[in-house]
Amino acid sequence: MSETTTSPADFAIAAWHEEGRWQVAALPLTIANDLNSLVNALRSQPTNGGATGLLSVSEDFFVIVRVLGHDIRFVLSDVTAATEWALARQVLEHLRLPMPDEDDEQQPAGDLGIFADLGLEPMELGAICDDLELYPDEQLEAIAHRLGFGNEFSEAMDSVAD
Repeated sequence: MSETTTSPADFAIAAWHEEGRWQVAALPLTIANDLNSLVNALRSQPTNGGATGLLSVSEDFFVIVRVLGHDIRFVLSDVTAATEWALARQVLEHLRLPMPDEDDEQQPAGDLGIFADLGLEPMELGAICDDLELYPDEQLEAIAHRLGFGNEFSEAMDSVAD
């Protein structure tokens, strides 16, 4: 089966801050097939303050998308994922970055300052991305905890696993 008929996503979760609390919800896994679908799903969340999408793909890499009005920011945890995965290629294309070479090392791409306004500094996000001991779900969980919605994130992940 191809990537377009099945989803390579382990999970896709949206998070947004409303009325002083984080709201978290699972998104359809088919969102991992198309970056525009993910952006549109985030725009449709019931919030005025923007929404963030956290997506893990095949226990290989993650994508974060933050939509704040017309501003859309991306983080791809591993540029080398673009050699195998359409979603990672789409992120690199959006960022106007070249495809990695076969011998390139794993490294994040995108706006590592994506959550600086929420207290997660670019260097800290970069360190989480660079921790090769962690799987993408563990990296995203660490990010969610750091941003203040770790418990809600864990609950949403559990609902996807059921």
